[in-house]
Order: sequence, then structure tokens, then C-alpha cells
Amino acid sequence: MPHENTLDPTRTALAVIDVQESFRPHIPDFAELAARVALVAHAARLLGVPVLVTEQYPKRLGHTAAEVAAVLPADFDPVEKTAFSSCGAQAFVSRLEAAGARQILLCGIEAHVCVNQTAHDLLARGYQVHVLTDCVSSRDERNRRAGLDKMFRSGALPSSTELALFELMRDARHEQFKAIQKLIK
Repeated sequence: MPHENTLDPTRTALAVIDVQESFRPHIPDFAELAARVALVAHAARLLGVPVLVTEQYPKRLGHTAAEVAAVLPADFDPVEKTAFSSCGAQAFVSRLEAAGARQILLCGIEAHVCVNQTAHDLLARGYQVHVLTDCVSSRDERNRRAGLDKMFRSGALPSSTELALFELMRDARHEQFKAIQKLIK
């Protein structure tokens, strides 16, 4: 029997927080971050893991980065929000509840603001939060580290793209193993 902190695809959802075009010139590793978030979103869809996407005040900050939007269904509907925590948007909470997930893979921008506050609100609601450390960023590395440190000290679990995807598959005989392996390499 897997450990309780091991991801279970039947109980997991991916939350992509505010990976928006307006951050592109301000986040030093934006292109790499967007590519990794796109990879994990694509893989999540292959694995049947629900993907929720938020956009912080899109009228001012623009929409989801093209790299990420390209791997989502044509009819994907991001949750618009003004609260820093995604849980401040009722549509996000409703979609999460409808997905039936108890484990949340969390990624996005910025680690010390929206990702941090979302993680803490999810923890307070009883969710197990797995932060994809290679899929979160901030304008400043010190703020990124502070956000990650605070989330982990509060009970979020550190994870990464490969760690999470291989936990979700559990076996090289998984029907999506070759497709996921191609995405990673």
C-alpha cells in the first residue's frame, strides 16, 4: 500500500496559478517555467488528472501563457480572480470540489504571493499540497525561496515534475508511460 504522501491519480488535481503573459518580462526564468508547466499540464491530461488554471486580474495582467494554453483543451475556461489566493475565487473552490481531489499539485507565479496564499488556504481546507518546486517562480529568487520555505514549514510537500509524474504512474507498464517519458526527455 502506498504511503499517504504518495500521489494517487484518482485523488489528484493540478492547479496552475497565474502563469500569465504579463509576467514574461519580469520573471527571469519565465520561458523555462512556462515550458515545464506546459509539460506537467499535458502529462496531467494524459493521466486523467483534472487541471485547474487561474488568472490574476486578466484585464490588466493578460491571459495564460501561450505555451501552457496550447496543451489545454480548446474550451478551457480559466478562473479569473482578484484575490491572491485562488481559494478567494468561488469558481476555483467549486471546480476543485467537483474534481473530488484531496491531493493538489501546485505550480505557478509568484511563489511568495499567489502560490503561497493558495497553498496555505488549501492546507487550511484539509488538502494535501504538493508544490512542484521546478514549476514555481517569483521576480526575485529570495522571494521564491521565502515562499517555498514558508509553504513547506506549514505542511506543503516539496515535489518536482518528474517526481510527481512517476508517482502518478507508479509502474513502467502504465499505459501512458512512453508518452510521459517522451515529454520528459
